[in-house]
Amino acid sequence: MFLKHLRPLPYRKMSFLVFILTSALCVTCLPADIDKGRRKVVHVLEDDTGAVIVQTAPGKVVTHRGGSITLPCRYHHEPENTDPDRIRIKWTKVTDALQFEDVFVALGREQRVFGSYKGRVFLEQAGPGDASVIIQNVTLEDYGRFECEVTNDMEDDTGFVNLDLEGVVFPYYPREGRYKLNYHQGEDACKQQDAILASHSQLHKAWLEGLDWCNAGWLEDGSVQYPISHPRDQCGRKDNPAGVRNYGYRHKEDERYDAFCFTSKLNGKVYFLKRFKKVNYAEAVKACIREGSVVAKVGQLYAAWKFQLLDRCEAGWLEDGSIRYPIVNPRSRCGGSQPGVRHLGFPDKKFRLYGVYCFQKNKEETAGGTVTTKSPTYSLTKSKSSNSMATNATRGI
Repeated sequence: MFLKHLRPLPYRKMSFLVFILTSALCVTCLPADIDKGRRKVVHVLEDDTGAVIVQTAPGKVVTHRGGSITLPCRYHHEPENTDPDRIRIKWTKVTDALQFEDVFVALGREQRVFGSYKGRVFLEQAGPGDASVIIQNVTLEDYGRFECEVTNDMEDDTGFVNLDLEGVVFPYYPREGRYKLNYHQGEDACKQQDAILASHSQLHKAWLEGLDWCNAGWLEDGSVQYPISHPRDQCGRKDNPAGVRNYGYRHKEDERYDAFCFTSKLNGKVYFLKRFKKVNYAEAVKACIREGSVVAKVGQLYAAWKFQLLDRCEAGWLEDGSIRYPIVNPRSRCGGSQPGVRHLGFPDKKFRLYGVYCFQKNKEETAGGTVTTKSPTYSLTKSKSSNSMATNATRGI
């Protein structure tokens, strides 16, 4: 009966009422994808437990192999009345999109360091709210992204720090020839040459510095790419723009390519062993041992070229059986107009005679040592022909 006595609202008033009700109901009904791709951290204050706010350094922190670096991370509470003995600090290394490696954890005065980080990672402890850690004797494997997580009872927050290394990228293929390495073999090949598989950002930086290489190689994320500074028909067409060409993510077991390796500053020195006569590979190994050294690896020669500014216009044996020599100051009689590490291929170990590059490890590390001299940039040019071993075809490598 009550409804019968209600007067119908005018059309405009009815529309306005519907708009108000709809708006009230949809205050929280924003499009689901409005924040798509963003990381949202929601802090909830409940009872006496305060939210934890973590702050880390923007960008990245940079060091070199063998150096020490602080990964900055600070935190505070809302409200700021939390017992510090109830705060847990945890650092992890992001090894893949959904994989993490434990590095360090502290709860009050109790601390624990994991795996290869034992004896190298320490809490900075630079006052209240400091969750920063110091990594000493940085290794190539330390390169990458670290997560700092601070937990207070049921509340937690995280931040990320990117650790970058000064170094050099170089392409690598074995004695067996081009495109012989699946992902795992490429990873092992780089390790055997005192290096790791390069990241995309490392390869991109090398390209900006002039790296030009016409053969595709594995990167650490499982993708296959190659850098082109001088477009040409045999390297993806001449009319294509310069850049880092990307084949995408490939099958790690079945597909085979070369590898792009990354290495950093040495904990020793590379030198060309002066001898009265040239030697074969076996004699080269013995010669370095008599000097208290070993035959240098490919990555060590590249690091010496980059940081030690090793410049030698004499071809010599390396540990993998290849013949190379480093050029910082190009001259016509030393393989062309560009700086780089020249590669003469893999000759017969028994009958071919060359000099040898030896590596001698430092007896004592010098803490905090840096190189202030500007490092050379380089241009590496190579055709896709797998049988080209001449100096001019391997200019810059």
